[in-house]
Amino acid sequence: MDKLWAPWRVKYITGLSKKQKGCIFCKISRDKKDSQNYVISRSKHSFSVLNIYPYNNGHILVVPYRHVGDFVNLNKEEKEDLWGLLETTKKLLDKALKPCGYNVGMNIGKMAGAGFPNHIHIHIVPRWNGDVNFMPVTGNTKVISQSLQALLKRLKKCK
Repeated sequence: MDKLWAPWRVKYITGLSKKQKGCIFCKISRDKKDSQNYVISRSKHSFSVLNIYPYNNGHILVVPYRHVGDFVNLNKEEKEDLWGLLETTKKLLDKALKPCGYNVGMNIGKMAGAGFPNHIHIHIVPRWNGDVNFMPVTGNTKVISQSLQALLKRLKKCK
């Protein structure tokens, strides 16, 4: 049997039974431990952070500081700042990882798949030719090719 080494997943697996107290995005926004929390950038009204349970290498979340469950509840300045940070994040990913394309989107509400339905965030997921293969279909396994620490270091270097 082949083994796929993914040590960062143990935190997710062991935490499934534990209920998260409070909002993780609010906690990260107040915390000053950006490297420990995988924060890439901060702007006036938002921040970008690596998704610690990524769909693909380079999966980043762009999050407003204010705790709102729908983007329609953000004011104009917050929306412009959030969109500006999304653009900055895409340019950083272009430079650092050179993907072939992106999936960008939001899940608004629990029924839409939002893992944190009360704090809106934008997913930006880099995509490459060949990043979808037989592993998720036959092995129910997604291969992430780079550790979060190595990716954070590479992104910070390219800023």
